[in-house]
Amino acid sequence: MALDKQPPRSKINCVLLDTIGKCYQEKAHQISPEDLGFVMTDEVFVHPFPESKSTESTVVVPPGSKSISNRALILAALGTGTVRIKNLLHSDDTKHMLDAVSALQGAQISTEDGGETIVVTGNGGKLLSTNNELYLGNAGTASRFLTTVAALVEVSSNGPKHVVLTGNARMQERPIGPLVDALTANGSSIQYLNREGSLPLKIEAGKRFNGGRIELAATISSQYVSSILMGAPYAQEPVTLSLVGGKPISQLYIDMTIAMMKNFGVEVVKSTTEEHTYHIPKATYKNPEEYVIESDASSATYPLAFAAMTGTSCTVPNIGFTSLQGDAKFAVDVLRPMGCTVEQTETSTTVVGPPRGQLKPLATVDMEPMTDAFLTASVVAAIANSSQSTSITGIANQRVKECNRIEAMVTQLAKFGVLANELPDGIEIHGIDYRKLKIPQGRGVGTYDDHRVAMSFSLLAGMCSQPVLIQERSCTGKTWPGWWDVLHTKFNAKLTGHDVPSVPKTKRNGRNSIVVIGMRASGKTTLSQWLASFLGFEFLDLDHLLEKKLGVDIRDFVKEKGWDEFRKEEALLAKECFSQYRQGYVLATGGGIVEGAEARASLVSYYESGGIVLHLHRDLGDTMTFLSADTTRPAYAEEIKDVWLRREKWYHECSNFHFYSSRCSNASEFGRLRTSFINYVKMITGIEEPVLPARASRFVSLTFPNLAPVSDKLEAVTAGCDAVELRVDLLEDYSSTFVAEQTAIIRKYLNIPIIFTVRTVSQGGKIPDEDLETIERLSLLAIKLGVVYLDLQLTYPSKTIDKILSANVFTKIIASFHDPKREFSWKEPEWDNRFQQAINIGADIVKLVGSAQSVQDNIDLESFRQLHTSRPLIAINMGEQGKLSRVLNPVLTPVTSDTLTEKAAPGQLTVSEINGIANQIGLLSAKSFWVIGKPIQHSRSPPLHNAGYKCLGLPHKFDRFESDDAKKVFEKLMKKSDFGGLAITMPLKLDIMKYVDELSEAAKTIGAVNTVCSVKKDNHQIFVGDNTDWVGISNSFAKFGAYGSSTQCGLVVGGGGTSRAAVFALHQMGCKKIYMINRTASKVHDIKKSLPEEYGIEVLDSEELVNSAEPVTLAVSCIPADKPIEAQLLKYLETLLAKGSENSHGVTPTLLEAAYKPRVTPIMELAQDKFKWTVVPGVEMLVHQGERQFELHTGFKAPYRVIYDAVVAE
Repeated sequence: MALDKQPPRSKINCVLLDTIGKCYQEKAHQISPEDLGFVMTDEVFVHPFPESKSTESTVVVPPGSKSISNRALILAALGTGTVRIKNLLHSDDTKHMLDAVSALQGAQISTEDGGETIVVTGNGGKLLSTNNELYLGNAGTASRFLTTVAALVEVSSNGPKHVVLTGNARMQERPIGPLVDALTANGSSIQYLNREGSLPLKIEAGKRFNGGRIELAATISSQYVSSILMGAPYAQEPVTLSLVGGKPISQLYIDMTIAMMKNFGVEVVKSTTEEHTYHIPKATYKNPEEYVIESDASSATYPLAFAAMTGTSCTVPNIGFTSLQGDAKFAVDVLRPMGCTVEQTETSTTVVGPPRGQLKPLATVDMEPMTDAFLTASVVAAIANSSQSTSITGIANQRVKECNRIEAMVTQLAKFGVLANELPDGIEIHGIDYRKLKIPQGRGVGTYDDHRVAMSFSLLAGMCSQPVLIQERSCTGKTWPGWWDVLHTKFNAKLTGHDVPSVPKTKRNGRNSIVVIGMRASGKTTLSQWLASFLGFEFLDLDHLLEKKLGVDIRDFVKEKGWDEFRKEEALLAKECFSQYRQGYVLATGGGIVEGAEARASLVSYYESGGIVLHLHRDLGDTMTFLSADTTRPAYAEEIKDVWLRREKWYHECSNFHFYSSRCSNASEFGRLRTSFINYVKMITGIEEPVLPARASRFVSLTFPNLAPVSDKLEAVTAGCDAVELRVDLLEDYSSTFVAEQTAIIRKYLNIPIIFTVRTVSQGGKIPDEDLETIERLSLLAIKLGVVYLDLQLTYPSKTIDKILSANVFTKIIASFHDPKREFSWKEPEWDNRFQQAINIGADIVKLVGSAQSVQDNIDLESFRQLHTSRPLIAINMGEQGKLSRVLNPVLTPVTSDTLTEKAAPGQLTVSEINGIANQIGLLSAKSFWVIGKPIQHSRSPPLHNAGYKCLGLPHKFDRFESDDAKKVFEKLMKKSDFGGLAITMPLKLDIMKYVDELSEAAKTIGAVNTVCSVKKDNHQIFVGDNTDWVGISNSFAKFGAYGSSTQCGLVVGGGGTSRAAVFALHQMGCKKIYMINRTASKVHDIKKSLPEEYGIEVLDSEELVNSAEPVTLAVSCIPADKPIEAQLLKYLETLLAKGSENSHGVTPTLLEAAYKPRVTPIMELAQDKFKWTVVPGVEMLVHQGERQFELHTGFKAPYRVIYDAVVAE
């Protein structure tokens, strides 16, 4: 169900259902589209609160107190007799409590007065176990009260011998350990089913706790105390409850419990000789005839705060100074000192606020007696405009509520432009003029599914000058389901519903044109042509287009009319082109387009409207060398370096992406540049979204001040890694150009994702925590540079985090928190809160790093890991004792390398060391692999794989098994218990297929298998056949900078088995047509018939067909390398090679040789020497297919240089 995008202007007829099939009333009701829209959505825009001219006080009656409601239900269920409970809070929490009491057969429950009165007939504490788990959602009060109640349960005749309490994900992170400790120490048997210290709990039935002296830590939650107090009369002996560990939190709630117990017939005596100690007799509660629940004092703070903030009057008629609830003092202790007029009687409270904008801050206020009300106080303080801040203390327990409420307030207040910071046990707020409140952008205010966060910010939202979006408004149902009705009907607030957007997190660029800017000689023409070829776009040089429009070349135009006139014409043309060529073009601009304000505005407008403006840059020295020899363009009137320094900021302002071209001195390096550039393009356009490996993954951290001197070591340093971390904070220069150059060096030598990390001093890094300008600039640069991962510290201010996230497009966010000083054990809620914070900001991966002093710290970490699975989690302990955590961590484990002189962090291990330890403790079993076929004595597969195993510390072994009998292979090898997989060569590529259980799509299409893997599926080992030859072909092309696209044609020479893999590879690379030529045409006709029509295969078996074929830019030779090329085939081949080199449109045509002996074959010489094609030797295909085979067999990324050297070594 959803709202029409154009709802009717008139009211809508609706009927209210009493039950399915029966209307509440016979006639329809007319409801406004706005009201209906509000009801149907879970997000709401709160509009500015209107100025009130009324002098009368608005009377608001909040729902029943959640605290009193839950206590009343427990006491009534444990008591004898019937009680009518009135004004009970009808919420999610009390519903869970009622359901649990009923499930335990503790009472008979019914309703009167249309559900307004709850009738409870208690069974005097006789509770019975149930087969069903008691699900309590996120009801913290219910979970704590029911833990003691469950310890009183007896075993039912047909039920289990235990009771299980559970809740939602957040409930399973909230603490309950001190209560469980106290009960188990007193004879109860309670078991944690997941994380120690939190639900779910398995409580043994029929083992009522003993009584006597019970010691309880009460500094985290007073609900622990209330839970034992209410259950104590049913212990086997009278109870003496002693609260230890310091002053109890929220003493007023303990007093409330004691007062209510007295109403139900049991009197608690406070010790006169021992501090914080209570004596509870053994007794049975006697239910009164009627019990009226006082309104919720915490909820009452919201309407009273509304009056304070808007300068109006509000009365809550049933909460006064005799209230049992601590929050009843909110008006007197908080609002009155802030400038409000407060009148409080025994049973009512009235607040009259000062004129808008005249609230005064509180220097400090201890809200320990009313901790839940601190959120309300925070939004009031947010508009108490003064140089004096407001400090709220005594609320440390609010970090372990429905969310970390203190952190939540700091984060969300920042969206309104209000600075707040956390205190050890509270929050400090720097109020501002309400007229200067900012409007939260994007998704508005996040509520963390917390009722009190939502209601508090609904008040601040109404003080803004424009509507503010509040997420998850229905979470207020926990304590005040009708809050939004009160805000709308009582206070005349305008509320409009908002449909939750269903758009994906990021949007692909699709066919949108890309604008390229940069200095002269920065590579705009070359890289733009590569870009156009890869995307299948048209390339348009705006300088050439301008010359055509002006009818004169640029040099002459500038000479005659000057640069200023040229800039005007350039800006006018740019604006026209950005509008006219919106789809399917790469628009390369002139180097000086950023000189003109009008052109800069056009560029900014283009990327702000969703387009890509890509800034290209290269080493300035290279640029100067090139331009000094270029006489085709008008000369600069100043030094090139000065031009760059003037334009640099404009290039950054006018672009949303930036690519730095590494220095290239030969064809191989140009190939690497093209590979890195195309990978970059895939990232920034959304063509290829990075995916974490399903297996264990690792990354190595580069801590060098400058990568240029050590660039030749990078491949060795990162062997076996899935990503590489650039520690930007450790670089010698933080300038944007230098940092961009460092990413270019990585991309030149490595083809793995970059993790861009800016670590501050408090988190173990080098950049000062207070240098937010540098942190923001570098983080935003990372997004422009299109890095795959950005490490975003959770310790950054919310404003900084929001600014970085709002600029992000496709970069994956690793939200990190480090505890280098070991301030927190893994059992403490700080880690839960940090994980939840990461979830709340939308992080893709969470990284939490602690410190270990014992093995137990690693065990605690693993317990934490098991409970936090909603995001990929990097969780490790630093130090020698923490090494085990690095072995057990499955996602992007930080590693070091033997080639590094020092480790990036204490306790780091190499990939080899991790695998070795994993093998020793049984996490990584040794497997046996073989190459099979006949003959195979010269096969390079064993050296390739064994070299990789040795480098990565894998315990496997790869050997030869010569045979042409597939059945023998199956019997002798595949039935072995340690069988890992096979590499298959002729003549068994077809015969082995009958012995595998599944085939990959590649193997099915190609019709041959060169790889067999033993994999686990549905708890069974099965054999999977695959073909990695096509991967060897496509990856070899990619390594040399050759990529297919929908505008390119491919060629396969030959008609054997490898030809089928070549066709499959070219199709996967995106070629629109694939031509085939062969000495025997019938063979390639057979291949064409056996493959899908959409492959676009055309057999060229005549001169006429060869001459009419389109130019080819990718070719694979699959013919024997040790024989001369047949004359007719050679003629066809030369014609096609010539066409390719003459009509490549800026793309260097590339030929791959499938044969790896000899190193240089006749067809390679022909293509390279005569037609200037780039040629790729066959050894590349051999190594790349083996690289993929290695990963399929082991689950680990092969160290490319290591296995390559092993293959070519004779």
